[in-house]
Amino acid sequence: MDSNYRFSADVTEIDRDQVHRWISEQSYWAPGRSRARQDAAIDGSRNFGVYVTESNRQVAYARVITDGVTFAWLCDVFVDPEFRGRGIGSVLLAGVLEKCEPLGLRRIALSTNDAHGLYSKSGFTALDIPESWMERIGNPRA
Repeated sequence: MDSNYRFSADVTEIDRDQVHRWISEQSYWAPGRSRARQDAAIDGSRNFGVYVTESNRQVAYARVITDGVTFAWLCDVFVDPEFRGRGIGSVLLAGVLEKCEPLGLRRIALSTNDAHGLYSKSGFTALDIPESWMERIGNPRA
């Protein structure tokens, strides 16, 4: 990794204000998400960030929802637009997968509209049997 950036899995380093702004104001998947819901999501998940080494400014975020044994859902992956194109998404994803590896998870799932290339480099593929997956859509602001 570029020494100007560092990966962390320490939830106490998460800039909750910044993460909330990214997710609620700039993401396509959760516009308008309330701060209370975002904080609850952080508190109920494993959280990861990439930071500028010198200033500790957070420039990327991801969280994983998991039982810690069989399954995980990777979500809320976001790289600050100012820092895109520098490989930070790849650094973030590599760190997340490294932290998940010791769990021996059978499956890590995610949903994306625009980052298939990033995820496929790390072994993610389209669903083998998409007709076996179902979803129930709830609150659109969640």
